[in-house]
Amino acid sequence: MLEIRRLRLLRELSIRGTLAEVAEALAYSPSSVSQQLALLEKEVGAELLRKSGRRVILTPQALVLVEHTSELLDALERTETALAASQSEVRGTVRLAVFQTAALALMPTALRTLRERHPALRVEMVQHEPETALHETWARNFDLVVAEQYPHHAAPHYPSLDREPLTSDSIRLAVPLLGNGEEFDRVRHLAEAASLPWVMEPRGAASRHWAEQACRSAGFEPDVRYETADLQAHVGLVESGNAVALLPDLVWVGRTPSARLVELAGAPRRTVFTSMRASSIGHPVLVAVRTVLEEAARELLP
Repeated sequence: MLEIRRLRLLRELSIRGTLAEVAEALAYSPSSVSQQLALLEKEVGAELLRKSGRRVILTPQALVLVEHTSELLDALERTETALAASQSEVRGTVRLAVFQTAALALMPTALRTLRERHPALRVEMVQHEPETALHETWARNFDLVVAEQYPHHAAPHYPSLDREPLTSDSIRLAVPLLGNGEEFDRVRHLAEAASLPWVMEPRGAASRHWAEQACRSAGFEPDVRYETADLQAHVGLVESGNAVALLPDLVWVGRTPSARLVELAGAPRRTVFTSMRASSIGHPVLVAVRTVLEEAARELLP
């Protein structure tokens, strides 16, 4: 009989492409991954892998196994969900991936409520950018993801992941308070920030692309002098009088902004959502986390 653990290693290899990446994702050594896949080939009685440079190519027989392994993992997850739902106590571990501003604004309140309401529930949280978090949730390294989507920029879709809206927040132009310089004081519209220094996220981020397009639609190319994925650094550069930025309201939760917030044309809003595998929908621990996140979002961003 085929062993599910070895089948999962083969599936991970189909996702990640190299033995080293599989080993890192599943906390194995590369040699152990190689040994287990060699044993799987013996069990199957067919060649499963062919080398191609630093990567390996899966044979047609391996692809058949990968397809059925995904179905097996879904079936196991549905079984675990049904078993957990039959118990009276919400108990277990949730592996949660969340982007930075949600981690700072929503999670402290949500985690406190979960601890009080469900003491047998353990939450393990990792900060990841939405694109990575969604992929890793699809790959089964996380159970639930809190992700974001900027206007007209769809986050990646995976056929086995559901998507539930959590909240939305306005995006505004953050400008240093009056008195930080005439060039900042005169800004009342986005177009009037054309000559100012900007801070934005690194290229490739959906927020960066959206911000650049907003500036170009206002008639100018932004002078991006500072790049960082840390939105708290954006806040610090604005509040200290060094830059302007396009920031969502979630970054201001729990603090009084020491900046002027200028409304944008069309009142754009960012969407925050949760996502999980369809095979785990209804699992009590995930229902509990989603419920508490929704409560926290309503409280903090009514």
